[in-house]
Amino acid sequence: MVVEEGNIYYLRRLTKDGDDNARIYVDQALMNVLKRQKGRQEAEKARVGEAWNDHDLVFARDSFKLRDPAKLGGPQDPQKVSGRWRTLRKRLGFPEKFRLHDWRASLVTNDLDNGENPAEVSAKVRHHSPGYTMARYGKRREEGARKLAASNAGRIGLATIA
Repeated sequence: MVVEEGNIYYLRRLTKDGDDNARIYVDQALMNVLKRQKGRQEAEKARVGEAWNDHDLVFARDSFKLRDPAKLGGPQDPQKVSGRWRTLRKRLGFPEKFRLHDWRASLVTNDLDNGENPAEVSAKVRHHSPGYTMARYGKRREEGARKLAASNAGRIGLATIA
């Protein structure tokens, strides 16, 4: 992610494991959202013409409440992203305490609750190890652990011993 501090832009690592060249796979629903955003941004770019400073960003700064036209097309101001989120959250009727990051946590929890491989879930969200993922998100998985223990006993023939 490109971050602006004062008049300086720099690339901040997106991953917790430090791999800046990692491929992050997304599902078709998210791809559709990204395509819609690209179309919206292309329309904004065409509307403002040469004033657009292309930084090759997916969510570039548009003209919404923009005081400095020289920043068109540049990185989003984090405070404005948060403000837009608060407006959208209220319009959608989400709880006031619901943060964007909560969606990420929900993804991990839902994947684990649906029996996905913890190593794959960990890699998907760029945690440094499956152990970290399970320590952070696996506490609700007691029922899954019991089922796994029971199925393991059945596989090795111990389920029928009394």
